[in-house]
Amino acid sequence: MMTSKPTKNPWIKYLKPNRKAQLRLFCFHYAGGSTRVFRSWPDSLPPTVEVYAVELPGRGTRIKDAPFTRMEPLVEAIALALLPELDKPFAFFGHSMGALVSFELARLLRKRGDRQLSHLLISGRSAPQIPDPEPPLHALPEAEFVEKLRRYNGTPSEVLANAELMQLFLPILRADFELIETYVYKNEPAFDFPISAFGGLSDFEASREYLSAWAHHTTAAFDLRMFPGDHFFLHSNEALLLQSITRQLQQVRS
Repeated sequence: MMTSKPTKNPWIKYLKPNRKAQLRLFCFHYAGGSTRVFRSWPDSLPPTVEVYAVELPGRGTRIKDAPFTRMEPLVEAIALALLPELDKPFAFFGHSMGALVSFELARLLRKRGDRQLSHLLISGRSAPQIPDPEPPLHALPEAEFVEKLRRYNGTPSEVLANAELMQLFLPILRADFELIETYVYKNEPAFDFPISAFGGLSDFEASREYLSAWAHHTTAAFDLRMFPGDHFFLHSNEALLLQSITRQLQQVRS
């Protein structure tokens, strides 16, 4: 397989450069996550797919950069950074917070008349038009905030119990939750490309019903797949998820 080293872009982690790939899959992580979520994906997806993990400020190689707390300026910054990479067919995958970010980014690209997606892959996130029944978490006192994090089962218990580590992670987690909780959905026309949604059967945050409402946002094909697991089924059932993603992307025409 021929590879080449892409031009350095702080917003993108080039997990396995492959200039012969026919499609680029841009991946957006969940609140408190990083590009490490996707580090094993290139080895499980077809060689025709090149995985680009989006590196948000405040983590990874950008740990010293202030994280965003509002959706609009974040997607504007990402759009500007990604434009040079949109020179071949591309798709977005986003889990939880990442699903919302990728959705609004797709809307912004359409609004600006830039190149449009071939496919939007949504994971672990209710459709954006459904109001969040939970009260905001980002401004809670530290003890209450940490206790709420335990419910999501996404932060390892050893990290939650380590005061020093939590002092590093809490500002990022609070910023990510503020980004989500201050988001305001606006009605816009549906996309004309397919949307696929994935969920965990035991996920209290994104039920089958709430995931199926993503169909409202496309006039093309819509597909919903549910997997055993909770909100973080993308870890516990990564192999099954990637098999399903492969099937969906194989339907994308260059």
